[in-house]
Amino acid sequence: MSVSITSPHRVQTLAQNLTTVGLETLGYFTQPVRILRDYQLPYLRFDIVAGLTVAAVMLPQAMVFAFIAGMPPVTGLYTAILGSIVAGLWGSSRQAQSGPTNTHSLLTLSVTSTVATMGTPEFLAAAGLLTLMVGVFRLLVGITRLGVLANFVSDAVIVGFTAGAGVLIAINQLPHLLGINVARGGGFVGTLQQVVLNIATTHLLSAALGVGAIIVIVILARINARIPGPLIAIVLSAAAVALFGLDGMGVKVIGELPRGLPPLATYIPITDLDLIGRLSTGALAVGAIGLVQTTSITRSISSLTRQRVDSNQEFVAQGLANMASAIFSGFLVTTSFNRSALNLQSGARTQMAAAFSGVFVLIGMLLLAPYAAFIPNAALAGVLMVIAYRMVDMPEIKRLLQGGRGDALIMATTLVATLLLPLEFAVLLGIVMSLGRYILRTSAPQVVPVVPDESYKHLAYQPDKPECPQLAVIEIRGDLYFGAVDHVEKQILAHMRQNPTQIYLLLRMQNVQVIDISGIHMLEFLLAAYREMGGDMYLVKVRGPVYERMKNLGFVTRLGEDHFLEEDQAISYLFYHVLDPAICIYECDVRVFAECQNLPRPTEHLPIPHTSPPDFSLPRISPQALYHALRGEQAPLVIDVREPREFRRSHIPQAVNMPLSHIFDYLDELPKDRVIVIVARTERRAWRAAAVLKQHGFERLQILAGGMLAWEGADLLTAVTPFAP
Repeated sequence: MSVSITSPHRVQTLAQNLTTVGLETLGYFTQPVRILRDYQLPYLRFDIVAGLTVAAVMLPQAMVFAFIAGMPPVTGLYTAILGSIVAGLWGSSRQAQSGPTNTHSLLTLSVTSTVATMGTPEFLAAAGLLTLMVGVFRLLVGITRLGVLANFVSDAVIVGFTAGAGVLIAINQLPHLLGINVARGGGFVGTLQQVVLNIATTHLLSAALGVGAIIVIVILARINARIPGPLIAIVLSAAAVALFGLDGMGVKVIGELPRGLPPLATYIPITDLDLIGRLSTGALAVGAIGLVQTTSITRSISSLTRQRVDSNQEFVAQGLANMASAIFSGFLVTTSFNRSALNLQSGARTQMAAAFSGVFVLIGMLLLAPYAAFIPNAALAGVLMVIAYRMVDMPEIKRLLQGGRGDALIMATTLVATLLLPLEFAVLLGIVMSLGRYILRTSAPQVVPVVPDESYKHLAYQPDKPECPQLAVIEIRGDLYFGAVDHVEKQILAHMRQNPTQIYLLLRMQNVQVIDISGIHMLEFLLAAYREMGGDMYLVKVRGPVYERMKNLGFVTRLGEDHFLEEDQAISYLFYHVLDPAICIYECDVRVFAECQNLPRPTEHLPIPHTSPPDFSLPRISPQALYHALRGEQAPLVIDVREPREFRRSHIPQAVNMPLSHIFDYLDELPKDRVIVIVARTERRAWRAAAVLKQHGFERLQILAGGMLAWEGADLLTAVTPFAP
């Protein structure tokens, strides 16, 4: 039996890491302490003014949004109060403002109506459970620091869903606006059909109040956008009902609101596992769309204020706000773009402005509750019609349609799905499409061959320029993770098949920021493929984290430390130490690299085939046999046909340098009665030189098997000429 003992140092490190994580998690919940600790008295006036301004808009909106959600109007006020205060105090954005919103109200109705009938106690209980589930989901996302996932959902999903939700809200409010009784649950198409079929039963007084509310809001917005048009429209319509007794003439009103603090929810079925399961898909969709909205809105605000926003802290705030709203009889909470923008424009300095707005809504509810009895449903529907119209962002939709098929398709699909499918499925469909597009894009990174530009200073993708016949320089423009390696491997292998003489590969990896075990396996396969051809593979511009991963997984050892090259020296190193100069001089006409420009060019055509060995045969002598032969009584003459620069760096001590490019100049000096061993870097140039000598009557010829690479690989003695360049 073996016993594993963990070192005290590792235990201490683990304990320190756990302590750090615990303190960071605890820090999310102590945000109000930091806000109050850093608060400055000069901010108070600005925050109170901003809070009052936002409350004036949010008070009527809260009742309107409850109307959308199929909830009692007072629950909208409870949601506004709890959402503003809790999300404000626990959030990181100084100007973000949360509470009930149009899209989340519509999602409340859509998801909850699948498990309960609107207007029943079961409906209220299910809405509370949904809100609690969404709160827990967002809280967990925040404290586990998974907020970055929201970045992978395209803004096209939000634009499409918001536009679709606007159309749905408008269609659903038509019966209230016109005073028509229609059957519920028909969806977008069914509701529209019911309105058309019952248009003749329009209640004219209700329609007049609704249209009048729309006109008031539009006119006031044109006069000054900061005038609380919805509040004024609702007050005027309620005054008309009270003064002329319109509620007795068939105009439906919302009825008196209860007075008092938000009460605890009478019942949230947290032990009903069947109901939780039925709500889970909707809760996931609502949670995800809320995270994306919050991220989008807070980033938009921070781009104007230059404040650094902590997304995870925002998600914790949203989670706590939804949980508080569920406990105190409210429904779904999320960040509101319009109210956040108004909060910013009104001069809000800190998160206390959002908290003040919730307090002012509470005061307004307590003071105005008796007068809410006269607010007509048609006027609320008119306010919603204006909101719904503004939700369809036509300029942004046009930009998406003109910007590319990917975003346009996601936006259009999400919009249509919002109109025709249950909203939670429409949201998830848009998110899945967005993630799918991201995966497709990252799974097919560009893999392009690059060659030097005109100045020989930079490597670039230039498909019209020829490549080096020996060396493939390929740039990978993306990460090497499991989803991308198949594409990258296929691209490189296809390039290998198209260029069979390129037995060396230089991979440029400056754009590879992530590599996993699948990426390592792919590189190992390529390495084996190139080495089987007699070549090799080299890497350049490997990022630190990627190199460490390669090292930990054993790839650095397998490839070799010396195969990781510096960018500025890579081509030069490969040219002088790896590539075969015979090919450079005698077979290559393109001269791709700067180093190629000074190569000698043969003055006379050499009758040598491009493949070796040629049609004739000659004996091949091994490095060990040649070593012993040179020490015998009849030592052979060793002719090294490499270029002078190669010869000076390393050569067999008894060898004579006769470059292949000038082999004709030495024919009269060579003895025909002596064994001549021809040496080159490999065997290619040796066979070429042998063909020339054989053509001129030399018969006692041998080839050094494997060339100088084999000689050096056998650790045999070599000579170096001093002052070699």
